[in-house]
Amino acid sequence: MNRLGGRRLRWPFRSVRARLVVALVLVSALGMAAGGAATFLIQRQRMLASVDVSLLADIDAARLVVLGASNSTDSGNANGAVPEPFHTGADALQAVIGRVLPNRHQSSLGVLDGRARFVPGVPTDFGLQSVAGLVPRVVREVADGKTHLGTVPSSFGPVRYVATPVSVAGNPDRGIYVAAVDLDAQLGELSSTFATFWGVIAGAMILIASSAWFIAGRLLNPIRTLRLAASRVTSTNRSERIPIVGHDDLSSLTRTVNLMLDRLDRAMTHQRQLLDDVRHELHTPVTIVRGHLEILNAFDPEEVDATRTLAIDELDRVTELVEDLALLAESQRADPNLVPVDVASLTRQVFAKASILAGHEWVLADAADATAALDPARITQAWLQLVDNAAKYSPLGSRIELGSTGRLDDIELWVADRGYGIPPEAADRIFARFGRVDAGRGISGSGLGLPIVKAIAESQGGSVGFVSAPGATRFSILLPYHQEAGSAEPTP
Repeated sequence: MNRLGGRRLRWPFRSVRARLVVALVLVSALGMAAGGAATFLIQRQRMLASVDVSLLADIDAARLVVLGASNSTDSGNANGAVPEPFHTGADALQAVIGRVLPNRHQSSLGVLDGRARFVPGVPTDFGLQSVAGLVPRVVREVADGKTHLGTVPSSFGPVRYVATPVSVAGNPDRGIYVAAVDLDAQLGELSSTFATFWGVIAGAMILIASSAWFIAGRLLNPIRTLRLAASRVTSTNRSERIPIVGHDDLSSLTRTVNLMLDRLDRAMTHQRQLLDDVRHELHTPVTIVRGHLEILNAFDPEEVDATRTLAIDELDRVTELVEDLALLAESQRADPNLVPVDVASLTRQVFAKASILAGHEWVLADAADATAALDPARITQAWLQLVDNAAKYSPLGSRIELGSTGRLDDIELWVADRGYGIPPEAADRIFARFGRVDAGRGISGSGLGLPIVKAIAESQGGSVGFVSAPGATRFSILLPYHQEAGSAEPTP
């Protein structure tokens, strides 16, 4: 069950922080355990091999005892027969047991004629004579006259032994020398050492878990801050941003989320502004049409025709307004398609389109020999909007110049007319929505032309400016030469 009283339980490993710590501890523990187990097995195998080496060394020592007594170097006697001064196998066996003393965790035994006869004269850790079944076993094994290694179970654990026959030529005694090691006691030191090792590993795991918990908390803090910030963002509170600390991947994520919040903020602002504009601008024509329809005398043909003409005119104005608002919204939302563009060629293309407009003298003043990264379709749209604006506000037959100029840091795309000029008090409102220099001059239009130009320029990392004096005005679109696609952070 994962619910209690209608509430979902929060399991301890559901958080990313806990899962990271658990994964890190598990990997570390498995790595250390594998390394420790491999080291233990290798060291154990080496100790077992050293046990066999030690037992065979006892056999060599026993051989030196009996051979040294007769001043003989014949160590290749396979059946263990020894020369004088030992006259019997019992004498030789007793001498070996008395002189080859067992080391720690070792013991020895002399077997004569199938019975345990001789034990060391010093205290040993265990007695071989108490190991059940050992004597009959070694008697059977050395019947072939060779030395044998083996392991036999006992009440205190496994015993590793070596047995070799001992006999004297001409004497019927059949002796067997047995040396043995208590394997559990011999390996106990290794086990004790690795028990300490596992204790150290456990402590290291606790230290790793504590450190990982702290480090994971610090690293994941931006995500926690992001979650809290996202929970506070609403339609009325969109100013929440996340502090950026450091230069790692999570800091990049924080920066990206902040940019996303900026775009969402701008999108909602533009959306709200669009709704306000539509509500404000459509209110007047709707009121006009409704008022005339309410007082219309349907039986008066002249009044009907006049009202019809007025309604169509108002609807045309509404259509133009809606189209301009849609164009402005699209210019603010969509990402520009930035490509390298030959500015001189683009200038000539825009001039060819502008020169078709009748009523003015069109002059191509300059074409910059440069390449810039821009969206040619939208820049053409904005540039032609400046052309249309110049044509509207210039006297018929006046000269209008168009051109592009390469500057140090940017490209200037401009249109200069011989119009009425822009008074200083109107400079701040001409780029605002529905802003006009003079609303009473009888110039048609929605008042959205220059805001559209500004939106297009800013979406490509540029700006719009103008210089005006009585009888002359020059509007310019300023664009950088190089720009990474999407760096202008257009509104989604």
